[in-house]
Amino acid sequence: MRAFYIGRFQPYHSGHHQMVGEIATEVDELILGIGSAGNSHTPRNPFTAGERIMMVTKSLAEIDITTYAVPIEDLDRNSVWVSHVKSMSPSFEVAYSNNPLVIQLFSEAGVEVRQSPMFNRDVLKGTELRNRMTQNEAWRDLVPQAVVNVIEEINGIERIQRLSATDFPDEKPNTGHSERS
Repeated sequence: MRAFYIGRFQPYHSGHHQMVGEIATEVDELILGIGSAGNSHTPRNPFTAGERIMMVTKSLAEIDITTYAVPIEDLDRNSVWVSHVKSMSPSFEVAYSNNPLVIQLFSEAGVEVRQSPMFNRDVLKGTELRNRMTQNEAWRDLVPQAVVNVIEEINGIERIQRLSATDFPDEKPNTGHSERS
């Protein structure tokens, strides 16, 4: 059976990695949808789709499952989002998500959706990792080593810090926080 799991993976972290490990016990193949693929170089989406594909692909080399990383660009119309995902991906029988909107959209389209436990969600979320990178706080132990290597290769910390800076001395830096991390 082939499954679909989407995330922005900004960056791919240990929570994502544990979830993929859990999914791998239930299915034969996994499509990883690289969400918001057209967005990069912002505080909320600092990494390109290609950089996130590198993070995911290199991290998953240690998990015994066939994977396909597929960039998925955002649409402004949720009612056609699942059709868009299906048009960009190999076919799949089940989707994995804990996001209420994603669950709703796949369910309405007749796709089975499975949820999995969240892993250390208070720390393992993109917003927290990006904030730690911006503030030069510990983050490396929260991502697979392959992700550390990719971020270092692309000078990702310098990029995040520049993107989060402001040219107004009295203004707080833009942390990229929004309703979803």
